[in-house]
Amino acid sequence: MSALLIPEKTMATDDTLMNQHNLASPLVPLSPTLKNQWLASLELTFCHSAQGTQLHRTTRKGPLSVQKAFYPEGRDCAHVYLLHPPAGIVSGDELHLALNIEQSAHTLLTTPGANRFYRARDDFSIGDPQQLQVGHYYLKENAILENLPLETLIYEGAHAINQVDIHMTRSSVYLGWDISCLGSPLTNKPFELGRFTQLNRLYVDDKLVFHDRIAITPENQLLHKAAGLANHSVFATFIVAAPQALAEASQRKLLVTELREKIIDLEAQRKVSVTDIGGVLVIRYLGHHSEECKQYFNALWQTARPACINKPALKPRIWYT
Repeated sequence: MSALLIPEKTMATDDTLMNQHNLASPLVPLSPTLKNQWLASLELTFCHSAQGTQLHRTTRKGPLSVQKAFYPEGRDCAHVYLLHPPAGIVSGDELHLALNIEQSAHTLLTTPGANRFYRARDDFSIGDPQQLQVGHYYLKENAILENLPLETLIYEGAHAINQVDIHMTRSSVYLGWDISCLGSPLTNKPFELGRFTQLNRLYVDDKLVFHDRIAITPENQLLHKAAGLANHSVFATFIVAAPQALAEASQRKLLVTELREKIIDLEAQRKVSVTDIGGVLVIRYLGHHSEECKQYFNALWQTARPACINKPALKPRIWYT
């Protein structure tokens, strides 16, 4: 198994900027409203009852919404598609998503298409919060959240931050990924002048157990360095967290073995790795093709899901359209 070149904990170069984005509430904008600025927020609460998992409450502002919950695998698991009609984030825009998964509820969240961070305006200074997407996910006892969005495209010249904070209990389960695509290599527009920060934090019973952060800037050259992305334009992280279901080291070792066997079957050893980091399984992709990454992650999800929640994986219908 070839190890990826992405560090498990990559420090960014601008701590002040990132501290500004450590939100207490995902529905509170981070910056004063600017001209042509869209501040979008969406808070969803899912509850479990005798009728299964239901979308109990929705609070929204701006162009961020969902239609309804779908139940392709029965009432116990609600599939929800996150809709953002602008399909992209420009300078000054902020998207805030909060999911509350109540006790024993099970939600699968995905998107109908790729998200986009467009080129930032030239009249913003480096310290300004230019383009921001933040997700806060709260899982109660025995709750399950599968967060499986399609890829995020970060265009040349963007100044973007994508932050995901997961708060779960020992009895809950989180399966989620992010897929980041830098620049547009096929149109000869590499990511040379842009800035992008990806931050993932996972808390179990209020204790921080996984912190993963990478900041790509022209100054630090992490896109090109061997200890960074080594000139790869697509990088992705798939988090498998099931503290109770995978409590024993032997259970995690067995699942890691199964995942690595699947990686070998896919002939993806040079692009994908899996590591047990303090009880959290972290799967990495480093390559050049988002479609390839999605194919790999989908196959690995089909292996990880039964081990964590004792259910076979069923692809969301929106992925077939």
